[in-house]
Amino acid sequence: MVENANQTTALTQQWLTEIQTLKQQLIELQQDRDAAWESAQKWRQLYNKEAEQRRTDAQLSQQAMASLKADLHKLQGIEAGTLAATPVTAIQEEIAQLQSVEELQTKLITAIQERDRLLQALKIEQENHTQTRKSLTTALGDAIDSLTRERAGR
Repeated sequence: MVENANQTTALTQQWLTEIQTLKQQLIELQQDRDAAWESAQKWRQLYNKEAEQRRTDAQLSQQAMASLKADLHKLQGIEAGTLAATPVTAIQEEIAQLQSVEELQTKLITAIQERDRLLQALKIEQENHTQTRKSLTTALGDAIDSLTRERAGR
């Protein structure tokens, strides 16, 4: 009977030790889970902040592009108001007011210089647009890769 009681005590002690071990493991796993959750929250916040910045940059780029397109249309005389306001006859009248060939040459040189300046400005803006698009694409790719690695790490 004493032997039975000793065995019961030993088994009880073994079970209590096992329960304590499992409790400790459970606490550690809960701490790990909480740490992972906090890390995920931090990454979500960073991702959202970066995404918001990219959306803002994209919106600003779209606004700049729209403005440049409007300017380009104005410069090309495509805008409806410009077409109506400066028909060919108005240009012919301006040319007719010139008194000499030298004045016409000066006017032509000025127009060509302005055209060249505008073409250069357009080329620079197109290059800037291409660079911005590449940068945004790269940043988005990096963010997706980072998120993928983070998810794979979990």
